[in-house]
Amino acid sequence: MRVRVLGCSGGIGGGRHTTSMLVDDDCLIDAGSGVMRLGLEELVRIDHVFVTHSHLDHILALPLLLDSVSSLRDGPITLHATPETLAILRGHLFNWLIWPDFSRIPNPDHPFLIYRTLSVGEPIYLGGREITAIPASHTVPAVGYRLRGPRASLIFSGDTESHPALWEYAANSADLGDLIVEASFTNDLAELAHLSKHYCPQTLAPDLVGLAAATRIWVSHLKPGQEEAILAEINATGFGHPPARALYEDQIFEL
Repeated sequence: MRVRVLGCSGGIGGGRHTTSMLVDDDCLIDAGSGVMRLGLEELVRIDHVFVTHSHLDHILALPLLLDSVSSLRDGPITLHATPETLAILRGHLFNWLIWPDFSRIPNPDHPFLIYRTLSVGEPIYLGGREITAIPASHTVPAVGYRLRGPRASLIFSGDTESHPALWEYAANSADLGDLIVEASFTNDLAELAHLSKHYCPQTLAPDLVGLAAATRIWVSHLKPGQEEAILAEINATGFGHPPARALYEDQIFEL
C-alpha cells in the first residue's frame, strides 16, 4: 500500500493545500484542496473516497471531482463515511442547492456516486488493503483512519481533540510505523483550540507519551504561518520520543 500526501495544511496560501491523501491510485482519504493537484487522468482512476468529517477543508474537492470525472468513468465513485457524516453531506452539500445530488444522476439506478456507511472499528478491505475508521472527537461527528498494508500500519487522526479511544487504537496496533496527528494552534491559542476541538501542543504532548518509541510522529493541520512555532512547542515538552516532524506534501508512506 502506497500513501501519498496531497495536502496537509490547516489553511491555504503560499502553495499550501488542505487535507487529502491518495492511497495507491484509486482511493482518497479526505478530499481537501490537495486533490486539485492531481491531473485529470489521475482523478479518473479514483474509485473510493473515505471522509473523516464534513468540514469544508476536508471535502471541498469532492463535488468538483465528481463533476470533472463522472462522464469519463465506467462506474460510480463510492463515498465512505459514518451515517452522521453522510447525512450532513446529503443534506447540506449534495442537495441541489449547493451542488447536484450525484447519487441520483444520471439516474438513481446508475448514479455517479454511491454512499457507503462505515462503522468505527470495522475494517473495510479493498484488494488486500485494510482501512478502519477509528474514534475521534471534533465539533461535528468525526473519525480518524488506520491504514494497514502488508508491511505496516499508519494511523491518521483526522481533526480531533484529545480522545482516549483514539490512543487505544494506536497502543494496540503492534505494526504501527507512523502516526499522523493534527495540531492546529500554538499554546497561546489553547482556548480557541479547546472551543474548536483541535489539539495544541500542551494537549497533544501528554497523549504522545504512551506511543511505542519506534513510532514516527508527523504533525498535520498546522495553521499557515504557525508551523514552526507549533512544532517547537510540541518538541519542547520532551514527551520521550524522537522529535515530531511536520507532514509535507508529496510525502510517501509504504505500508
